[in-house]
Amino acid sequence: MKEMNMDFSEATELLYQGDDIHGCSLKPEGLPIWLTSAFTMGDLEDVSNTYDTKGFTYIRTRNPNRTSLAEAVSFLEQGKETLIFSSGMGAITTTYFALLQPGDHLMANINIYGETYDAIVTLVTKMGVEIEFADFRNLEAVEAAMKPNTRMIYTEVVSNPTDILADIEELAKIAHAGNALLMVDNTFTTPIAVKPMTLGADIVINSLTKFMNGHSDALAGSITVNDHGLFETIHTIRMLTGTSAEPFASWQVFRGIKTIDLRVKKQMKNAALLAEALDKCPAVLKVNHPSVETNSQAVLAEKLFTGKELSTGMLSFEMPADRQKINAFMNRLNLAHYAPTLGGVRTTLSYPLLSSHHHVDEENLKKMGISIGLMRISAGIEEPEDLIKDFLQALEVFQ
Repeated sequence: MKEMNMDFSEATELLYQGDDIHGCSLKPEGLPIWLTSAFTMGDLEDVSNTYDTKGFTYIRTRNPNRTSLAEAVSFLEQGKETLIFSSGMGAITTTYFALLQPGDHLMANINIYGETYDAIVTLVTKMGVEIEFADFRNLEAVEAAMKPNTRMIYTEVVSNPTDILADIEELAKIAHAGNALLMVDNTFTTPIAVKPMTLGADIVINSLTKFMNGHSDALAGSITVNDHGLFETIHTIRMLTGTSAEPFASWQVFRGIKTIDLRVKKQMKNAALLAEALDKCPAVLKVNHPSVETNSQAVLAEKLFTGKELSTGMLSFEMPADRQKINAFMNRLNLAHYAPTLGGVRTTLSYPLLSSHHHVDEENLKKMGISIGLMRISAGIEEPEDLIKDFLQALEVFQ
């Protein structure tokens, strides 16, 4: 990005991030897609210099589209360096492989995405890493669970799918007091709502597939760090495991991220307004969103976010445990539709028991607050009045 002699807003400056490609003198208005598996070099001096300066060589190592996207993500997260992966899960698991060793202790929030839970239980345990899940709402319990071999604390800012909040600032203090790393998943919130690195997180992960891309058409993930040593360690394992994102997906996310400020602010507002309406609906047993009056973490929500309509575009709500009526409710909806993803411009539903958390055992489902009647909503950019009207008419099946 060229040096500017004035200060501008984040949304404006984002439009100019990632424009400068090393070795390219052209200045296209739209970033090209570098669909090449390798870059040619000259003699051995040129080859040696290219590798020494970490230039573009082979697609799995570095690619201009990933570099541009990484610069944009680093800017948004206010971190120093970012790596782009083939998916959010690729970012998470590669980081585990890179930083955890046999004998280490990993403490994870019990309130996390089901497949992250599966990855820890299925993969990390095979590495000889000691695993412990805790409810991070109880910071004293987290502090008490720290061990001399605790290497990492892992959490989401807002849990998938129950919107339970984690106090990132306090968790960072606990982690660093024990010489551990704090790794934070910012997918549900995005850096538009909160920037975990400014609160002390060491590693911030995003499933770029979701809100960051915003158009439900690309698969990618990222990790952002401030420590160059961490960056190099994870970069090496990313190359060896082959979890680098491919150029076209990186280009798609780079295109989508330019409008994140416009999209996500409306999605967060829509989620808050819909949550408020559902919270007042007699057919709804419970609503999970940081903005609702019934939220037991209201004080923490005020600490984390700048406003009730600036927290997350995700919510979930609980209906009576009547599968036939839940089906009837879904069939009556005109706008929201079922899709096992989130963060797109259209409102979607997901049923955790049959998707993200279908492998989680009954005991831990109960700890996570995931019931038969729980439905997750990813708010789109429709007009909020339309969404509210449609949901309320569909919920009439429970009367």
